[in-house]
Amino acid sequence: MTLIADRATTRLAWTRSVLDDASLTLEPASADASFRSYWRTRHAGQSWIVMDSPPAQEDPRPWLEIGARLSAAGLHVPQVRAHDLEQGLLLIEDLGSRLYLPALNEGTVDALYGDALEALLRMQREADTNGLPAYDHAFLQRELEIMPEWFLRRHLGCTPECEEWDVLESAFTVLLKSALEQPRCFVHRDYHSRNLLITAHDNPGIIDFQGALHGPITYDLASLLRDCYIAWDRARVEAWAEGHRLRLLGAGLIEPAVSRERFLRWFDLIGLQRHVKVLGIFCRLYYRDGKSGYLDDLPRVYDYVIEVAARYPELADFVAFLQRQVGARDLRQATAA
Repeated sequence: MTLIADRATTRLAWTRSVLDDASLTLEPASADASFRSYWRTRHAGQSWIVMDSPPAQEDPRPWLEIGARLSAAGLHVPQVRAHDLEQGLLLIEDLGSRLYLPALNEGTVDALYGDALEALLRMQREADTNGLPAYDHAFLQRELEIMPEWFLRRHLGCTPECEEWDVLESAFTVLLKSALEQPRCFVHRDYHSRNLLITAHDNPGIIDFQGALHGPITYDLASLLRDCYIAWDRARVEAWAEGHRLRLLGAGLIEPAVSRERFLRWFDLIGLQRHVKVLGIFCRLYYRDGKSGYLDDLPRVYDYVIEVAARYPELADFVAFLQRQVGARDLRQATAA
């Protein structure tokens, strides 16, 4: 508790110094799935956000560097007024608190996703990828391995037998092969309704981009359209995906030979890779990091995994294995250690 109190004192003193206002106060702006936190203050009629990114846990440099790339590409990311990288404190533009997620409904989704898809195309076409780490086989594999450890073992109490490991590895091979045959581009890696803000101009505001990599071209599209926090019917999702395929063709980012069917397979399987990973990540956030609420979203993510994987015969054993382990269990219920 002393460390938390010391951090709060340091954060407030730094903000008051940077804005030259000893009367400023800070209030929580939003939480993060990491050690990073965000605080709001007002000065001279303007609202600002203080990002607190403890360097030992969350180095703020990647956030600054990736944000600069996105800003240079014409995307709406928070502009930086001041920073102290040694302390892990940044004073940044306040993009507001109107997240996409609570605003999405049947009447708004086409317009909001339309803006998000235009921004995604710009990101894929314009964002600089020079020197960006590769979203390669090893990285994708490490992500997939989070699921057996935290979803199967920790949450379900399942330790796969040798033959079951074969089933998992066979499914992972299918997902990795599909991911690695795709064209590469800038990948945000968390491009979804909790990281997009409704803004008065240049909608959407984009946040949480510090983990960007150079990777599969359908990854961010799947993150947006098969969002872990909200679901849309299959026909609508596939129509949005096809519209984006046509925009990518027009921009020269994919070859004319990439048919609707091939693109949809890429989209399905990279989304499946993401959701398999997220089954593990949501459990890890709950059990290891003590972040409540993530188990509530497990059923939706699990349903995505089963629904999409069931469309591909080569993943039938994988589907059957997961269904045996989950059974009729309520995935929202935690398991005692």
